[in-house]
Amino acid sequence: MANVHDQITQEITQNPVVLFMKGTPEFPQCGFSGQVVQILDYLGAPFKGVNVLADAELRQGIKEFANWPTIPQLYVKGEFVGGCDIVREMFQSGELAAHLSDAGVELKQTAKA
Repeated sequence: MANVHDQITQEITQNPVVLFMKGTPEFPQCGFSGQVVQILDYLGAPFKGVNVLADAELRQGIKEFANWPTIPQLYVKGEFVGGCDIVREMFQSGELAAHLSDAGVELKQTAKA
């Protein structure tokens, strides 16, 4: 599975914010993925969505990569942030916007949760 590991490493290295999700940002195919997309859109954070449903090897590989059993998974500047519950809690506390800003991710709006 080194191939998938390399693919994941490449995605999180080349893109400041990556969401491994079920479906696409335009058409999430799971409620949890949809929630994280809505949060990132609300903050105006540019991100790349990677559809794990398109590749079974990737879907399993991302779980092993982060040692995290569920999808979606959010990465900021190559660092695993968490899944839907963690992202939602960080958003509600204002921590997610601060984390993104501290990582140099330019947010398009300044509204507070």
